[in-house]
Amino acid sequence: MSINPVSTAKLGTHPLHPMLIPFPVAFLVGALVTDLAFIATGDGFWARASTWLIGAGVVMALVAAAAGFTDFFGEPRIRALNDAWYHMLGNLTAVVIALINFVLRYGQGAEATIRSWGWILSLVVVGILLFTGWKGWEMVYSHHVAVLDAPGQTGSEPMTTPRGGPGRRAA
Repeated sequence: MSINPVSTAKLGTHPLHPMLIPFPVAFLVGALVTDLAFIATGDGFWARASTWLIGAGVVMALVAAAAGFTDFFGEPRIRALNDAWYHMLGNLTAVVIALINFVLRYGQGAEATIRSWGWILSLVVVGILLFTGWKGWEMVYSHHVAVLDAPGQTGSEPMTTPRGGPGRRAA
């Protein structure tokens, strides 16, 4: 039995969720940057780029969420963490806002949407991602979610330490 909460969605010992989250984050932050580029230049290219980036961000967020949900619902010790709840609910909120932003742009036109509410929605999403990224960081660095318990541990064997026996940390 591992002392630290374990990832249940993984390749070998490598958790999938942290591998996937850079994609939606980069796409959604990129959408804010291209929104601002459109506002500054008026060039429609930037408005179209924002729409595509938001669409890609939503799709990749759903892929990352599948791994995150697997970890969240597969490990009771993760569900017991307040930071995990803030991380999950915040990310769900960000994805819903991004989806609304995408639908508005697709239905009303990207340029008109950016000039009205689009860039504000993108800014709100990036703000939420900063918060949820901080909470994800807390889960790994403060609560040691998906961190192996001992040097050299592969994740497939029970944890043992030189002093204290199985399930105990070395002093």
